[in-house]
Amino acid sequence: MYLIPYISNMTSTCKIYLTLTVFAAIIFQCKPPADEKPPVSNPNIIVILADDFGVGDIQAHYPDNKILTPNLDRLVAEGMSFNDAHSSSAVCSPTRYSLLTGRYAWRTPLQEWVLASYEPPLIQPERITLPEMLKNQGYNTACIGKWHLGWNWPGPQQSQRIEEKNALKNLDWDFTQPITGGPIEHGFDYYFGTHVPNFAPFTFIENDRVVELPTERYRYEPHPDHVVMPRGFEGTPMAPGWKFERILPEITERAANYVKEQSKTSEPFFLYFSMTSPHEPVVPSENFAGKSGIAPIADFVMETDWSVGRIMQAVEDAGISENTIILFTADNGHSHYTGWDELVAAGHMPSGQFRGHKGDIWEGGHRVPLVVKWPGKVTPSSTSDQLVCLTDVYETCYQLTTGLSVPKGQGEDSFSFLDILLNNEDHSSRQDLVSHSVHGEFAYRRDGWKIVYRMPAETLQESRGRPAKVELYHLGQDIAEQFDSTRFHPQVVARLTDEMSSLVNRGSSQPGDLQANDVTVDFTKVQLQRWATP
Repeated sequence: MYLIPYISNMTSTCKIYLTLTVFAAIIFQCKPPADEKPPVSNPNIIVILADDFGVGDIQAHYPDNKILTPNLDRLVAEGMSFNDAHSSSAVCSPTRYSLLTGRYAWRTPLQEWVLASYEPPLIQPERITLPEMLKNQGYNTACIGKWHLGWNWPGPQQSQRIEEKNALKNLDWDFTQPITGGPIEHGFDYYFGTHVPNFAPFTFIENDRVVELPTERYRYEPHPDHVVMPRGFEGTPMAPGWKFERILPEITERAANYVKEQSKTSEPFFLYFSMTSPHEPVVPSENFAGKSGIAPIADFVMETDWSVGRIMQAVEDAGISENTIILFTADNGHSHYTGWDELVAAGHMPSGQFRGHKGDIWEGGHRVPLVVKWPGKVTPSSTSDQLVCLTDVYETCYQLTTGLSVPKGQGEDSFSFLDILLNNEDHSSRQDLVSHSVHGEFAYRRDGWKIVYRMPAETLQESRGRPAKVELYHLGQDIAEQFDSTRFHPQVVARLTDEMSSLVNRGSSQPGDLQANDVTVDFTKVQLQRWATP
């Protein structure tokens, strides 16, 4: 309190000298000790979601399999692999919803299959998504690749939910206007990609605009060797000169460039790289066509591996490896209609030792690879047997960036696995899992048991409204799901059904948490419609 009067009686030169001295002293006192590091900003987060990539498709996980995946093998060597990881659904849109919201998609009106062409957004405007949450923590955010969560397409009519699959493709739409309800309205600062590579319109979208007007019409041309093309979209809008084989290389380079540009900024970034491979159309580019010596689908898996490697290299070239998390996973199991038989004949098992494939309620439908790399934090070449669902990415990122659990009303079916990554605990708080098939069938996992509520008839149409067929498997003793144990363990069936009923009706997987589903959900019988009404 004596300093200011004292300064006022000094010469100007002395005043300046003393002021600088005091300022330097303050700075010195504020500087952390030499052995104390300054605080590190939140890490960059890159989530790479492959499309129809089987749990057996990384060679490092299944050395006897035949498709070479050197980049993913390196990711495995540098990170942690989860041996019991699952997508929330055996098909695309529901899994993407769950990844970005931390909530099971069957709690929404979508009860089976995926979003069809030109259908409206599945994510409600008020729901806080993973990128929105990260933006609140100072992140720049981008989605590059496949969206498949709906848009409000402009036209003479509104986008709408209808029972007939892809019937909206026959209507007229105005591609000159902004498309609302997409990624940039759900937390992403930037978007580039395709809504769905095998659905119309066939063109790229950037933010909320079509990049090139689809003024031409798609013509279906059959291909040999199980190169599945969009046969049902004959005559629908397509950009001039559109080439399906351009999609993966284009979005890969866009993602790599995003990493490069963001490395020059002071803010952390979140990149959701939503790949379009090896989903159909199976269109390996010129550099990969025939490279596997097996089938086009194997070539496309190899190109998927290249794409992941390109992102890894971009991170290394930018000098940000030490503060960047790379998470690789898939939206569901490997597709059975794009060359499965050729792969098996060559000795490659896309689902490993598990029963089923994409779309199934069996393990091969929803058990997926999950590999996480974070240099200096995650032990290289490590593994975890903890049960994990892709819904868990939400709370893991929330805990990572805030140190807290997600608030009520967010991430209802999400459990953090951050402590597993950091080797602080042997397990997370996730004790159970709900799985969902393309036909809307349910399964529930707990204590080694898996109870399945199957369609009672051969087809979905024959099964609608009928009670589900209940089967019980113990995965610890029967990983291939070959022996139905319902008649031997009726008490287990009753207990698991009660637990599943509680989880469904609470609207949340969190113990004691009471939320609300968007619609009435009855897992004990087959739903009557694809879109349920509230």
